[in-house]
Amino acid sequence: MRAIAFILTTLFLVSQAEAKSARCFTTDDGYYPCNFRTEDSSGSFTISAANKPTFTLWIESRGVASAIADFGTGRYVTLPGMYYRSKQDGACWVNSSTNTQICAW
Repeated sequence: MRAIAFILTTLFLVSQAEAKSARCFTTDDGYYPCNFRTEDSSGSFTISAANKPTFTLWIESRGVASAIADFGTGRYVTLPGMYYRSKQDGACWVNSSTNTQICAW
């Protein structure tokens, strides 16, 4: 039982260590403080903040990503179009269909 508790505690601390404070921007919400979490080794990430949608960008190939969002329902919705890394600011991703941006610094 102690081994299970140790493993669960370790996993919790590791997952907490992965989330970092950041500054985010989305076209709909403007600039705001957020939590940034890397999802995989290819650079996919999730940004979240209180009273803001949670966005996850999944890297499909170099400079190209798809995105999902949770608008407070606890259920993720696939966003239309693809996101491309901005040439002006590498922390920003621009949607080719809607011209919206998701950025995290």
